[in-house]
Amino acid sequence: MPVSGELLTLVSIGAVALYTLVTAASRAIDRLLALAEYYDVEEALVGLTILAVGTSLPEIGSHFIASLGILSGALDYQTTSAVVIGGNTGSSTVQQLLLVGILLIGYGSLDLTETFVRESYLPMLGVFVVTMALAWDGTISRLDGLLLVTLYVVYVGVRVIRRERTQTLREPPSVNPRRDAVIAISLLVLVLLSASLMLSVIEAVIDMLALGGSMVGIVTIGVAAALPELTIVMDAIRRRSPNVALGTLVGSNIVNPLLGIGIGGAISTYYVPPAIVLWDLPFKLVTGAGLLGWTLYVNDGELTRTEGGYLLGLYFVFVVGRLLLFPGQ
Repeated sequence: MPVSGELLTLVSIGAVALYTLVTAASRAIDRLLALAEYYDVEEALVGLTILAVGTSLPEIGSHFIASLGILSGALDYQTTSAVVIGGNTGSSTVQQLLLVGILLIGYGSLDLTETFVRESYLPMLGVFVVTMALAWDGTISRLDGLLLVTLYVVYVGVRVIRRERTQTLREPPSVNPRRDAVIAISLLVLVLLSASLMLSVIEAVIDMLALGGSMVGIVTIGVAAALPELTIVMDAIRRRSPNVALGTLVGSNIVNPLLGIGIGGAISTYYVPPAIVLWDLPFKLVTGAGLLGWTLYVNDGELTRTEGGYLLGLYFVFVVGRLLLFPGQ
């Protein structure tokens, strides 16, 4: 088979696997939300677990399968590490810049409350700092991974203790909880199987074309894995409940590094490409801190369509800068 034909076949298989991964994760979230409503799980806990973790299932599933592949020797250590970490930071950047921008442009303006800044936004910036510090030496060790997972458990524990009633995007209650539980579990298994196939295809394509693993992760896993959050954003605009979407986007930016990179690092350790610690994470930290400072001290705590437009532009600055400064990574 000619290389071009083989490449087309691999790309087609990878696209189907990626679509299946994201779709299965989205459907699993729906069933889990229905079960949470049936069992009357508190809304604060639903937001911190099912919505935040559920929308990050593509990233978490990819990390879990990648780490098992690295550990068994089935997947290349450096290439696979670069792909899933690039996908992780890429997805978080899509959420932080592109999706928040879409939310603001679609809805109008919203206020950042002191509680939200203290309990969600500042912890997100702190997660960026911790992740960058741990990855600075070029690796995420098992100890680093365990630390990240522990920080997530502590964060959820503190939030649950201090919980307040919040608005969430919830499904109607399950009418058949046993069936929905079986469907949810089956979909989660499908997420893992799709991630396994997708990572194998991506590794083959990278080897064939000599591409940079983390950049491929950003434009494949990174973009596709943010689709569940895009659904949340569009639903929030339609329902006129922007704080739900903003909370989910910020929550996913906390979950992605702590659970995604944390679980993967704890299983197999990771190689971290220089672009991640020299461009991706610093860009996220600077833009996140800059937006917060601008909103609080210039706009009196209000985010408007103007800021939304800036965020869309910053996302393209991120991608173009990454391609120009680190083309081989």
